[in-house]
Amino acid sequence: MQKTTVFLTGATGTMGFAGMTEILRYPEQYELRILARPSKKNKELLSPILAKYDNLHIIWGDLTNYEDVLRGVSGADIVLHVGGMVSPQADYRPKATLRTNITAAEYITKAVLAQPEDQQPKVVYVGSVAQMGDRREPLHWGRAGDPICVSAYDHYGLTKALAERIITDSGIKTWVSLRQSGILYPAILKNYDPIMFHVPIRGVLEWATVEDSGRLLERVCRPEVPKAFWNNYYNIGSGEEYRLSNYEFECLLLDAIGCPKPQQIFNANWFTTRNFHGMWYIDGDKLEEFLHFRANLPVKEYFAQMAKSHTLPAGIKFAAKTHIAKLFPHCVKLAMRKMANSKEHGTQWWIKNNVEQRIHAYYGSVEAYKAIPDWKHFDVSHNSEKPVLLDHGYDETKDVDSLTDAELNKAAVFRGGKYLGNDTWQDANGNTFKAGRRLILLGGHWSPYDMPYPYAFEPKEKQVPWHWDRVAKQNPFFAQLWTPLHEKDEDNVYGPEVFQGWEN
Repeated sequence: MQKTTVFLTGATGTMGFAGMTEILRYPEQYELRILARPSKKNKELLSPILAKYDNLHIIWGDLTNYEDVLRGVSGADIVLHVGGMVSPQADYRPKATLRTNITAAEYITKAVLAQPEDQQPKVVYVGSVAQMGDRREPLHWGRAGDPICVSAYDHYGLTKALAERIITDSGIKTWVSLRQSGILYPAILKNYDPIMFHVPIRGVLEWATVEDSGRLLERVCRPEVPKAFWNNYYNIGSGEEYRLSNYEFECLLLDAIGCPKPQQIFNANWFTTRNFHGMWYIDGDKLEEFLHFRANLPVKEYFAQMAKSHTLPAGIKFAAKTHIAKLFPHCVKLAMRKMANSKEHGTQWWIKNNVEQRIHAYYGSVEAYKAIPDWKHFDVSHNSEKPVLLDHGYDETKDVDSLTDAELNKAAVFRGGKYLGNDTWQDANGNTFKAGRRLILLGGHWSPYDMPYPYAFEPKEKQVPWHWDRVAKQNPFFAQLWTPLHEKDEDNVYGPEVFQGWEN
């Protein structure tokens, strides 16, 4: 049997490493190329693996070097583009995040299109739930095709949305976008950063385990994946067991490492109330039906296994085993209070220093912040299991490729614009742009002129603020998501301050 040649980016990251490990389990099936920066850390990580597997080939290079990317793509049967900068690093280095994530998408696209047409590899792009932005109740259930709505200050989510558009609307023959959710993996137990408080208590996520994510990357490479799977957008999740509210997640996480309950070590108002991301998936089982990647392990059992992982620091293992932190919750709370007051990204630092745009984005107003109830009066009940379905503006029983120009124009009017024919659209402000119908209808994208773009970059016409309020007033498709969650706000337009840090 002829082997499948796979080119994988991001093999030293969480999901990429899991995918590499899974693919290497089938040496008779795959030749695997990975692109990795030649850092000391990466070489120490990969050298023993390279020595063990004859079918692993490392290209020491960088995603922002086209020749390195081209070496990986040339002759490959499938490209798994997982690599890029992620949070929390993306929150501290936004300009580097944009440069890396966008440039990588452009170079992957350029290299794939440079191949002979009959030898062009399939491309798997790993997107993110962060592209979908704030999905508070009652709109906490979502699906592919819902409006792209990146939260203010979410530089990572912005670059993932822009990169997805580059790759999936590029003319590459066979592609798919798999939008990753929060990944559960042992090292998440030691995450300690002020952005932990950017997550609303009543927000939700349908988590994906790292093992499921690794299996997914291997399964998508198999030749038996049907044609109907490709050229579409899917949400990654480990299923119903892993649909948690953020409060439920905190309880499971803290219990796994022997810490007290959230009420004992946090104040409720340390957490934001909005402007994050996360949803439960109406269409979450579609990917499983195609690729059968889930282990279906009960979520409590999974957290217990994470706490026993050999990769955790000795201190966390000791705490998880002895539950010592439960004896001294006040000591834990002091450490958490310090984190909430961290300069720049700490929620309490924003309040004390009256950082108006941050307060507005994440709480609505100072008054709204002050109205947050204490734990005794805070609703921590399980979120509604009843999905609210957003209208996508066309007959979804039909294959999108069979839609007429009149039907496409109906969808465009629902987005405040027009369809002009030949993959050309016009937005509410009269801007015309080219876009495939799959990007618009299946991916939930719309006018590139509506997307936020940093003030620190040229040319001037690309310097667009986060201005979803203005978009919602012109775009009924977008308004059905935005307006119910922001109707009490005075203004949701964020200018130069939201791009602080892009100059670095």
